[in-house]
Formats: sequence, structure tokens, C-alpha cells
Amino acid sequence: MSDFTTLPDLALRTHRAAVIAASDESFEERENLIHPWQPRFSPETFGPKGQEYDGWETRRRRSPGHDWAIIRLGMPGIIRGIVIDTAWFKGNYPPYASVEACRAPGYPSPAQLDSLEWTEIVPRAALSGDARHELPVSDEAIYTHVRLNIHPDGGVARLRVHGEVVPDPGLLTGITIDLAALENGARAISCSDMFYSAPDNMLAPGLARNQAEGWETGRRRDDGNDWAVFRLAAQGIPDLIEVDTTNLVFNSPAEVRLLAIDHPAIDHPAADHSADAPLPPHTDPAWFELFPRTTVQPDTPHRFRIAPEAARPATHVRLDIYPDGGIARLRILGTLTPASEQSLNSRWGTL
Repeated sequence: MSDFTTLPDLALRTHRAAVIAASDESFEERENLIHPWQPRFSPETFGPKGQEYDGWETRRRRSPGHDWAIIRLGMPGIIRGIVIDTAWFKGNYPPYASVEACRAPGYPSPAQLDSLEWTEIVPRAALSGDARHELPVSDEAIYTHVRLNIHPDGGVARLRVHGEVVPDPGLLTGITIDLAALENGARAISCSDMFYSAPDNMLAPGLARNQAEGWETGRRRDDGNDWAVFRLAAQGIPDLIEVDTTNLVFNSPAEVRLLAIDHPAIDHPAADHSADAPLPPHTDPAWFELFPRTTVQPDTPHRFRIAPEAARPATHVRLDIYPDGGIARLRILGTLTPASEQSLNSRWGTL
């Protein structure tokens, strides 16, 4: 079984997710469930409600029923696995938990969600205290919301919802979009090095707040260079590239280069790509240059217009950095091809 935790977290706060409702948050706020950092703990930090925890904690239930929290996913998609982390909750964790999911158009309120049909994607499972519980999901449906149920009460530090992003084509077709955005379905599929951080970070929404929120490699001691390859959200025609080195003051690359290829491996943006035909080496003539090796500056967002002769369909890009260093964000603005628009609409409408 593949490691689903390598897939994007659809419920991460920095991926635009939110905890929109909870049955109770007497001790600790529901919003803590989706913070991007690892749960923290400082002993003997007592507030008016007792020991402070970096998580969601409900009161001791004295009536029938169970507690729950509803999370609006920041990116809709196919859920491949759930992580329920009870870090630091040792005498006050819930003994059991289950997870449900639903798909709702637009921006429904908690009351509107209550009337929808919810599907159980993680059956009631036993939990232990101060532990990560990785729970695989076998369901091919596209979901927009999840509901964490804890039985009967207690504290959960983090909820992670890992899966494959499936974007709403109604928000992408007929306009210029970011073909390299994680929230549109793009992914990093390989790289030379991710000593400090992963290349998927470059595709995340918003601006990087610090060096850790981008991609940074170790220091090279040879004559080579670092690189990362990305599968675009769908086949598209790039028009403008942004390579952002913000926050990277003394460890940005000296130069960058971007190649592209139109590869038939892509069927639709949310397909299982584990069986895709491998990409040819970057020296293969099928790769073409979006922009040549170019000097870049530290702590700077750089924008490059694509030359008309290079503006043609692409499904993957390769970013080369010389010789090493870090990039905060990579944006590739362009338009979808008619074939990819049709594929997006088909995928969104069939599940």
C-alpha cells in the first residue's frame, strides 16, 4: 500500500481549509485541529480552564451521544487517508473516533450541511493517547467536507486529510489560471534533493511566510545542479512564469531555467498516476525550453513572459536551479487546452 501521507493535506489551514463547526470546545478551540505545525506542549501551563493543549478538547460528556467537528476542505478531492493525532493528550484522549465526508456545492453553512447525506469513510476505530493514527480510506468519491466524530469526548491535537486534489472545473475553464497550483491539482513528482523542505511547498496557496514554506536543497559540493519536476494541473499553454525567492536572502539560486513537455501520461487531473509512463530524460528533444538559464536575485519575485514560439501545450515542467538553494513559490499562469477542459469536466461530474 502506498504511503498516503505523501499526498497533499486537503484539510490544512494554509491550504485554505477551516473548521466551521464543533459540538463543543470547552477546553481548547476547534481551529487547532488543522494548524500546519506539529503539536506543541508546555507542561504546567494552566489557564482558567486547566492545562493548555495545542489541539481541540471537549468537556467530559455526561449525556448520551458524542462530540464532533466539521472541516471544510481547502481543496476538494479524493481522500486516500486520515491521520488522527492525539499528541500530548494522555489522560483525556477519546477512546474511539470515526470520520464521515460529504460533497456540497458552493459555500454551505453548518446547518445546510446537516441536511446532506454523509458517507462514513473511516469506521469507528480505537485510539490511544499521545499517538498518530494513520487510517487509510478506500473511496473514489470527491468530497468537500469531513466530520470528525470522537466517542464520546476528549482531545485531538491534529486531523490530517491526505488525498488527490480534484478542482472544480467551473472555476478554471475559459480563464487564465495557475497551472502549477497545488489547489488546481498540480504536484511535484520528483526532485534532486529536499534536504530542508519538499518541492510541493512551491505550489502552495498564498505567499511563503518564511524559508521553511518553500523548497530548499542542501549545499552541493559537486559540479551538478538541483532540479524538480512537476505535473501540471492539466494540459495547458503557459504564458507567464513567476519564480519567487522571497525570504531566501543568502541561499537563493544564482540562476534558474524552466523546461516543459507535453506528455501523454496525463489522462485526467485526479487520476491515479502511479502507472503513468515515465517521463523521458530532460535531454530528450521532446522537452522544450520555456525560458533559458537566467540570473535571479535573492528575496525577489521574478516574472518572465513566455516567448510566443515557446507557448505551446505542456503537461509537465522541470525547474532547474543553479547550483542549489531555495525557491519560495513557482507560478505558471496560462490557459487549459480544450482536451483538458473536457477531461476536468468529465472527472468532476462522474463522481
